[in-house]
Amino acid sequence: QVQLVESGGGLVQAGGSLRLSCTASGRTSSSYAMGWFRQAPGKERVIVSTINYSGGKTYYAESVKGRFTISRDNANNTVYLQMNSLKPEDTAVYYCAADRGTRYSGMLSLDGVDYWGKGTLVTVSS
Repeated sequence: QVQLVESGGGLVQAGGSLRLSCTASGRTSSSYAMGWFRQAPGKERVIVSTINYSGGKTYYAESVKGRFTISRDNANNTVYLQMNSLKPEDTAVYYCAADRGTRYSGMLSLDGVDYWGKGTLVTVSS
């Protein structure tokens, strides 16, 4: 069993930056691919970025490429999402996810996640 706790969300002006953290407890997170998904009000949850167990493979949605950076610190069971040049359309609840089956590729999918965090709200004002 893995518990995921997100932090770092908040209110920021457009163009600003935030860094989200997701700390895992229970089984070591280094055995899992990790990822960030987001869900805007009235919309479906979508993938933002993923990272494989070693950190050697990453994926970004087109909408965040060049602005967001995912990383992980396996010694501290934490994955990060550095978000720069934030836009109002980035406003959403951001969820951390872990999946063992895709630990080598890092390619998490919405319906293949083993564990979810409860989410952290990011609000970007214009």
